[in-house]
Amino acid sequence: MKKKSFKGRRKFEKPEFDKQILDIARVTRVTKGGKQMSFRVCVIMGDRKGRVGLGMAKGKDVQIGIEKASTQAKKNMIDVPIIGGTVPHAVEKKFKAARILLHPAPAGSGVIAGGAVRVILELAGVPNVSAKILSKTKNKVSVGKATIEALQAFKNYKQLVAENKPKTAKKPNFTKGAPKHDYKSKKKFVPKKTEVKKVVKKEIKK
Repeated sequence: MKKKSFKGRRKFEKPEFDKQILDIARVTRVTKGGKQMSFRVCVIMGDRKGRVGLGMAKGKDVQIGIEKASTQAKKNMIDVPIIGGTVPHAVEKKFKAARILLHPAPAGSGVIAGGAVRVILELAGVPNVSAKILSKTKNKVSVGKATIEALQAFKNYKQLVAENKPKTAKKPNFTKGAPKHDYKSKKKFVPKKTEVKKVVKKEIKK
């Protein structure tokens, strides 16, 4: 039997970001000519290494809506700081009717969350975190946007740490302002010609 050649086959390349559809809804717009139906798609994208984004768009077809939402998610990418395998500190954020609480968790606990919050945290690559939806709303889009706003609160955390870090005392610079060595003073004193003449005249008078 002849072996199959793999020259013509293309290598499978893993995409840069993982994508997951959070919500698909059919919406209609009433106009003078009649009702226009379209699909609203909400997509979450992340690289599981500290970057995540949410995008939402409409399209006449589901596939068109997914493509538009994916491009929006790439534009809205945010960086999530992960310190010690978890989020830096506890944070609570509200978006419309949704209210979310994120809290750091010890190593080995994993992602303790559900629904849209779990999807975003997993795609962001946070290994250990505890989350709770404090509101009664079941709107996935509102919960997702509240989670993104909570993750954005950690954006300037490194800058705040650098500002509040105690400044180390500078070593005193003893050479600054010190008098320079006068190397000319080490040379032997050579009297001027006028001084020599005065001394000679005094000796002659004596």
